[in-house]
Parts: sequence; C-alpha cells; structure tokens
Amino acid sequence: MSEPSFTLVQLRYFEAAARHLSMTAASKELMVSQSAVSTAIAQLEKEMGVQFLLRHHARGLSLTTAGEEFYKRVLDFLAHGAELVETARQSGTDLVGTLTVGCFTTLAPFRLPSLLAEFEARHPRVHVSLREGEHKALKSALRAGETELAILYGYDLDDDIDREVVGTAAPYALVSEDHRLARRKSRKVSLQELAEEPMVLLDLPHSREYLQSILSDAGVSPRVRHRTSGYETVRALVASGHGFALLNQRPPADTTYAGASVVPLALTDEVPSLEIVLAAMRGVRLTRRAQEFRELCRAMYSS
Repeated sequence: MSEPSFTLVQLRYFEAAARHLSMTAASKELMVSQSAVSTAIAQLEKEMGVQFLLRHHARGLSLTTAGEEFYKRVLDFLAHGAELVETARQSGTDLVGTLTVGCFTTLAPFRLPSLLAEFEARHPRVHVSLREGEHKALKSALRAGETELAILYGYDLDDDIDREVVGTAAPYALVSEDHRLARRKSRKVSLQELAEEPMVLLDLPHSREYLQSILSDAGVSPRVRHRTSGYETVRALVASGHGFALLNQRPPADTTYAGASVVPLALTDEVPSLEIVLAAMRGVRLTRRAQEFRELCRAMYSS
C-alpha cells in the first residue's frame, strides 16, 4: 500500500477552512476561489481516506473528531515547515528578523544591557524588541505569543511554561550611610537586628510577598513606613533615612539618583536566593534567534 500523498497547499487550505469553519472566509483570506479551497480539501480527504470537515448548507463547516485531531497536527506541521524554510534561507548567513524578549522590571537594568550588547554584536541583523513588565503581564505575553522568551524570577510559573535557571539573586538589607549599622566593618546584619526599624517596601506583586516572607520566617513583623513600586525610589527613601529595605539586585554604585548614598548589608540569616530564569512556552519550538539568545544567557549568566 502506497503512502498518502498530499501538498502543502492542501494543508494550508484545510487549515484556513478549519480555523474559520467557512470555505468562503478561507478563500477570502487565501485570495483564491472558493472552489479551489473546496477541491483541495476534498482531494486531501480522498487521499487520506478520512473525512475531516462536515459541510452544512448555509451553516458553514464543522470538524469531525478526526478533523479536530488532524487540525492540531497540521498546525504543528505548518509551523515546523515555516521554520524549515527560515533555516534553509539563513543557512550559512547571519540570523535576521525580530526577536521579542520580556524582562521583569527590576531585573531589566541589571541583566539586559550587557546581554543585548553581546547578542547584537554577534547577530547585528536581528532586531531585539523588549517588553518590560511585571510577572503576571509577562506570563500573559508569553501565552499570547507576544514574547518568545522572558527573563523572570523563578516563582509562580505554571506547568505550561518551561523555565531554565540562568542565575540567582541573594537578598540583602539596605540602610542609609549614617545609620548605626552602616558603620560595621563586617557589613553584615541579622534580620532580628532590624525588627524595630521602619521599613521601605518594594511593593510589586510577588516581590512584596517574597520580601515579607523573609522577615516573617525570621520572626520579624516589620513596620512598613513607605511602599513603592519603584526600585530606585526604595533606595532614595532609604538613603534619606526613612527606613531599611530588603532587595535582591545590587547596583555597582551605592549612590542614588538624588545623590545620597546607601549601604548594603549581607544577611547572616540562612535565606534562600531567588532563582532568575529564562522562560518560554512549553511545547513551542523556539526560532533560531531565540535559541541563540538562550545559549548566550547560559554562557553569560549561568551560575
């Protein structure tokens, strides 16, 4: 028995008709006649020996059980076919096109500049489009296909999102330069020593819960004096003596935008570091551009 024979045109016509559940809508999208779409699908069904679509007079189309399963397979097949074409065209040449990458808002200033500089040096014909935001928004962007990759903290990621650890961020305390604890030569502090101090809280979803959990696990109930979603605002308020803060990312300079200085203190408590991950949708094959970006993340930031 010979293997079934079909064409990419037949698959594309079937995909459009199954997606719209209408021969008319499919023909308009494909800019061919309705009879061309109908004939191609009929030939595909004949070749396969299976009926995929039910034709309803004046009511469009519906998928059979076999048609629903075949439609899912066709989507994957066509996606891989497009990638095959891209690979062939770019074989032996530079990568080209656009890569959209998301990044958690407090990670972006620390992780992206050097990463993008190196990536663009290696692949100058790839345009990297950035999407900076909070955790929930970036997960939604991944699911909607608005970003192919996202750099996030490794918490609250559902099973439909793959993640690879590319770094860690240890929490530390921050005080003003004239704070009593700033004069310590060891530059270390226990969380209990901060129990009576007012706190400036980085008030971002998940970040605030994580930071507060660090204190509660140490038996400390902080007196939050100020809340702000701005990372640099936290540092500026601390520098002006409004309280201490807990943060994960540390700039190389201790001077704030306002010109005052802060003093970072390592925690003597056993507090787990936050994982920094590169996330992508599970089951979605990455483009070559995204694969190269992932390899660069591994090389530059893996711990």
